[in-house]
Amino acid sequence: PPSTLRGKTPIVLVFIKLVPNYVTAVPAKMSVLRLFGGEIISIYRQTLLTSFAGPAARHFGTISQQLRAAASTEKEAEPAEEGSLGGDEEQPEASDKQRGAPEDDPKDRTRLIPVETSVRYLASEAYRQTYQDDPVWKHYRRNHKGAYPSKKTRKTCIRKGRISTGNPCPICRDEYLVLDHNNIDLLKQFISPQTGEVLSYRVTGLCQKKHLQLLVAVERAMDRGMLTFDVPFREYDYSEYYTTNDVKKAVK
Repeated sequence: PPSTLRGKTPIVLVFIKLVPNYVTAVPAKMSVLRLFGGEIISIYRQTLLTSFAGPAARHFGTISQQLRAAASTEKEAEPAEEGSLGGDEEQPEASDKQRGAPEDDPKDRTRLIPVETSVRYLASEAYRQTYQDDPVWKHYRRNHKGAYPSKKTRKTCIRKGRISTGNPCPICRDEYLVLDHNNIDLLKQFISPQTGEVLSYRVTGLCQKKHLQLLVAVERAMDRGMLTFDVPFREYDYSEYYTTNDVKKAVK
């Protein structure tokens, strides 16, 4: 019945039928499956087509695929073993394209630019031709849906070492603009000349990640004395802090 076709029972019966006639001619390094694979499949197909139908034919399809896959893997494995026994042969080195080496990609941000290089870039002719005398954020416009932009900018423009948006912020789009407390000329472009405070990301268009780096760099520059800032002068009524006698002594 078709239930007996489960597993490998028919294949075992075919092996028992074929192997006694050819077992003496089988070399030691060759498998029985490679020698009798075609005959096993043909005999097994004839047996199924003549004796069973329906479920048996479907079952034969899966087993025949397994036999063919096993025979193909053994054929591919034998030349590799023979080549390894023949001797050590030098393999040609793969080229950069075959190794998958990254080519010059304008969206690649895995390369780290030193701060010194960024400082020289701000004083170069290429920077003046690109930005002229304006801040790097002046001509930047955000892409947004609808008539009004969202309150916050995107979280970041760079994901997994690549620019993930078509309109990156003014810092992310130019890899030579490095936010650091030593890059004073770049930090001054993001400080308001009227109030001395850092401009909002709504004005500059920086992503949230770069805006946070900007705040850290400005605080470090002020703490190290590289950026000057005004301290408001406040007048105090010292009578609230001292007694009357202390005030009189201080006046005298």
